[in-house]
Amino acid sequence: MILVRPRKIEWASYFILMPLIDAGTCFMLLGSHWYLSVRLWIFGFFYTMITGLLVWYIDVICTRYINSALFGFRETGKRLFILTVKQFFIVLLSVNLIMSGFKLMDLPGYDPSTENFWISLGLAYFVTFIAMIIWEANYIFTEWKRSLAEKEKYEHLSLQSEFDTLKSQVNPHFLFNCFNTLSSLISEDKQQAEKFLDELSKVYRYLLRNNEDGMTTLKSELQFILSYFELLKTRHCDAIQLELEIDKKYENYLLPSLSLQMLVENAVKHNALSKHNPLVIEIFSTAGNKLVVNNNLVPRTQKAPSGKIGLKNIRAKYELLKQPGFQVMEEPKSFTVVLPLIWDNGSKRKTSLLTNKGL
Repeated sequence: MILVRPRKIEWASYFILMPLIDAGTCFMLLGSHWYLSVRLWIFGFFYTMITGLLVWYIDVICTRYINSALFGFRETGKRLFILTVKQFFIVLLSVNLIMSGFKLMDLPGYDPSTENFWISLGLAYFVTFIAMIIWEANYIFTEWKRSLAEKEKYEHLSLQSEFDTLKSQVNPHFLFNCFNTLSSLISEDKQQAEKFLDELSKVYRYLLRNNEDGMTTLKSELQFILSYFELLKTRHCDAIQLELEIDKKYENYLLPSLSLQMLVENAVKHNALSKHNPLVIEIFSTAGNKLVVNNNLVPRTQKAPSGKIGLKNIRAKYELLKQPGFQVMEEPKSFTVVLPLIWDNGSKRKTSLLTNKGL
């Protein structure tokens, strides 16, 4: 068997319970001579303690082997049965070693009767059985904590995969719409097309940088949406308007990266844009850590195809973050989305760790 290093709880069980076994065994085998003679008391005490230490260490090794062979919660019943049988033979070994030592040294008052043997064995087994239960309870508790840690790790790995999938949906969706706009501009106004392309390169660099983090501050998201809005103004001029009303206390709160860009893009895609009836997008904060994105509905003569990728993407991210409160409300004249703002209590660090390291 491989040598092992006893744990603290195993050491504690030895120093607490072994003196009880020591005293009971010495009294049963040596009678009143044991506590009437100081020399005999000292000898009997230390001999049984040293013998007990040897057997206790063998017990530790056997228990570790059984735990490794019958690993996990499903094997608990079988493991307990084998540990109980093991404990009997460990105690049998211990009592026999003590009795053999007393016999060889011909100690006064030594009575190796069958009755005393079984009483000593029963006392030792009862006390060591308590230790066995404590060790098993500690083992089960340790395995429970380990299984929770593994479960959390696997959940984080799963979240990483899902976040990566959601991120991969954003860039193609964004590029497709921008290239369509650029294609239209090239045929209509080459100077505007050049300006649009320059703004697009700046915005796209910013988009890539923020999309890597998974989460961003409201302040950063608003700065980005203002840059993105310039692209829209280049194409649609006065047919689109953006109104912001944000309480500064929410600037450092978090939300999934590019949420506002997807909502603004969604509004532009599904509404007719004209100078006479402009699309007005309002972004404002409300009590209860909420950010509201609202736009008036300007029906198109021909509806744009929609897989609702943007809304599904944002909802999925909030669900992965276990943040309730995301709402989509459509009324006859307006379309509203409510985004919960998340206080930075480590969520951003956690999400960055998720998306970059997988833990």
